[in-house]
Amino acid sequence: MSFCDTIWEEVAPLRQSILAHPFLAELADGTLKPEAFRHYIVQDSLYLAEYARVLAIAAARAPTAAGRLEFSDGAKVAVQVEEVLHQAFFSQFGVTPDMAHTAEATPECLGYTSYLASLAATRSYEELIAGILPCFWVYWEVGCAIKPRASSPNPYGAWIDTYADPSFGAATDRVRALVDEAAANGTAATRAAMKTAFRNATRYEWMFWDSAHRCAGWPI
Repeated sequence: MSFCDTIWEEVAPLRQSILAHPFLAELADGTLKPEAFRHYIVQDSLYLAEYARVLAIAAARAPTAAGRLEFSDGAKVAVQVEEVLHQAFFSQFGVTPDMAHTAEATPECLGYTSYLASLAATRSYEELIAGILPCFWVYWEVGCAIKPRASSPNPYGAWIDTYADPSFGAATDRVRALVDEAAANGTAATRAAMKTAFRNATRYEWMFWDSAHRCAGWPI
């Protein structure tokens, strides 16, 4: 098995917890409360702005042309998703520009983006791209898992379609190939650190959706 296949199996219980989370179950059948999705989409906009910066750093640090192209394209796509998909949802769910501009990152959002930023600033390129991968791969799995059972019409249909789109799956495959290549060329210690980064980022994915479902913010 490749590095990615191995770690994917190792985090299987966590992935199942994500797929079974009420946020995604309710999103699939269209019953998710608008305020929960509004919370999610605002936080996701804040997340993607930081994620695009992390992808740009990964592109700058990539040792190959393929890596530089893939991560620079990923940064551009992250900005495009934020601008196009989020703006459509902002309009649909009543998020004004002022609300979006003044929104504060929740502990989960800030924790996730800060973790990725710390990988970009202080850890190896290999760890960084392993931490980047779950935002691609977990979303692709979620999109593919819920699209076949999603209700129609569904107020969240555009979100589901975005992450179940074959082009998003192809991008996921390309990033996964870069992670596998980095792992194959790295030491055992490097691969262990990459596993930690991948696992932690996947944990943050669960925390992000759980926070949105509870519309949670800072406790004080």
